[in-house]
Amino acid sequence: MIGAGTMGAGIAASASAANYEVYLVELAAAARERAAAGLTKTLGRLLPDAAGAEAAFGRIRLVDSVAQATSGDIYIEAVPEVLDLKRTVFAELARLAPAGALLATNTSSLAVGEIARPTGRAQSVVGIHFFNPPAVMKLVEVVRAEQSSDESVRRAVEFVERLGKTPVVVRDTPGFVVNRVARPYYLEALRAIDAGAADAECVDAVLEGLGFKMGPCRLMDLIGLDVNLATTRSVYEATHVERLRPSPLQERMVAEGRLGRKSSRGFYDYGA
Repeated sequence: MIGAGTMGAGIAASASAANYEVYLVELAAAARERAAAGLTKTLGRLLPDAAGAEAAFGRIRLVDSVAQATSGDIYIEAVPEVLDLKRTVFAELARLAPAGALLATNTSSLAVGEIARPTGRAQSVVGIHFFNPPAVMKLVEVVRAEQSSDESVRRAVEFVERLGKTPVVVRDTPGFVVNRVARPYYLEALRAIDAGAADAECVDAVLEGLGFKMGPCRLMDLIGLDVNLATTRSVYEATHVERLRPSPLQERMVAEGRLGRKSSRGFYDYGA
C-alpha cells in the first residue's frame, strides 16, 4: 500500500483485517506515526476482539520506501490526485514490483490508462477505487482501462470480495460512475449557498430529510474539500461539461485552508 493517508491507511486496515500481510509505504516519519495511531483505532472498530485487532495490526509493516516491499502480489497506490505524482509512483513500481504483481491505483477521477503509461506493463494495471472511509464503505469501483487484462480485472475483483466489499467493474471514463453521478449533488449545493439561497445547515437538512444519510456539505467536510475539489476539477477538465465546472465557493474555502474535518473547519466547525 503506497501512501498512508486516510485512504491508504484505511485500505491497509481492511486488508490486514482480511488476513493479508501488508506493507504500508509512507516517506514521512510523522505521517507514519499518525497512520499507526489511526490504524489502532480503525482495527479496534473493525475487529472488536482485542486479540484479533492486535494480530491484524501486527500484519501491517510501516516502511519508508517501496524498495522495502518488493515481494507483494498486489500494489495499491493512494497518493494525492496529481497525475505526474501517480505516474512517478507507477514508474517506480514497474522497476521494483515482481513481474506477476497486480498494480492498482485508488484514483477517484484520473484516467487509469494515463497513470499506467510509464509502467511498460499496462495490462497489469487497474483502478481499485475505495470510498471514504475505506474501512467502512462497502462499494469499490474496479476500473478496467483499455489495456487492462481480463486476468488483472479478475484478480482485482477477487481481492475486493475477500475484503468483504462489493466490487463494481466500470470503464475508465471521467469520474468513473460514482464521482460522475455525485458531482451535481455537491455542485448544486455549492451554487445554492454561493447565491445566498440557503446555508450549509439548510442544504444538508433538506437532503438528509429526503433520505440521504449525509448532506453534501457534511460529506464534503468528511472527504476533505481539497480532495473533493481535485476530483471536480479532474472531471471538468476531462469533459468540459459546463454544469460540472468547479465552484468558486469551494475554491475560496480551499484557498483559505477550510478543508473540513482534517483542518477542524470547513462548512462546520470541528474545534481545535
